[in-house]
Amino acid sequence: MMSFTLQRVMKAFVVILGVVILNFFLIKMAPGDPAVILAGEAGSGDPQFVERLRAEFGLDQPVLVQLWNYVSGVLRGDLGFSYRNQVPVLDLILDRLPATLLLTGAAFVFSLVTGILFGVLAARNRGNVLDSIITTLALIFYATPLFWIALMAVLLFSLNLGWVPPFDMETIGAGYTGWRRALDIAHHMILPVVTLGLFYTAIYTRLTRASMLEVMGLDFVKTARAKGVPKRRIIRRHVLRNAILPVFTFASMQAGQLVGGAILTETVFAWPGIGRLMFDALMQRDYPVLLGVFLVTAIVVVAINFIADLLYRFVDPRIAIA
Repeated sequence: MMSFTLQRVMKAFVVILGVVILNFFLIKMAPGDPAVILAGEAGSGDPQFVERLRAEFGLDQPVLVQLWNYVSGVLRGDLGFSYRNQVPVLDLILDRLPATLLLTGAAFVFSLVTGILFGVLAARNRGNVLDSIITTLALIFYATPLFWIALMAVLLFSLNLGWVPPFDMETIGAGYTGWRRALDIAHHMILPVVTLGLFYTAIYTRLTRASMLEVMGLDFVKTARAKGVPKRRIIRRHVLRNAILPVFTFASMQAGQLVGGAILTETVFAWPGIGRLMFDALMQRDYPVLLGVFLVTAIVVVAINFIADLLYRFVDPRIAIA
């Protein structure tokens, strides 16, 4: 286990370093000069002022020198300085990261639990009306664009029915504390969590159903039926435990993608997370913030996959760590 962990840590470090370098060059290839944009917003088109801004931000140095300064800073824990906000990038990200982790974590749990539940119901009632309804809804939510679902949910459940708040993470100016604040945040989370999780719920539903139907046709399940084992016990102890591994594998990959999918959700619902921060940084050409968000997202994805590798032996003891 120790050897396996050290190998995974080294591989994760190499992957993150590669992501840092690749993202740096991709940002450099993007159109637009931050110094020109900032100078234009300041109402100055003076070339000398633009050059002074470029020198201040280190944009006048050769690309390889900028790369070295950035990579060495990242290794020291310094992600740079925001052009727009005039604060360290790490402070900006740490201020927004908890909101994103709360949103994506809740959406992941919601999609996984509901997806497995609906998949089991569809598999148990194969060919029935319930199976047709579940598979049809799963296909609809899989094919429907996320932004359309988000906008329609705001129009229906917030503006027309008034059941849930449409925007933000909590009631502005309410001054809630303790459990009252937690309940207020949970109330604001309903729409963005369900909207972000529906797409993945559809995937887990179809995957669970297909995996369970495959396992239900195996010999050991037929033997359990022949012995008179109750159907619920067969589903719970024999079928589901063996069918859950493909779902776990896919979920470990999708969990990291939820952070990227949160960009659109946070923008629509004005959720104060790093997805919205990245969108604002892109519009403002605040490249250090973009690089910082990309790095943090990559670290989250690598960490999730690392944890998934460690959990494999507990999900299925037949798998040996190698």
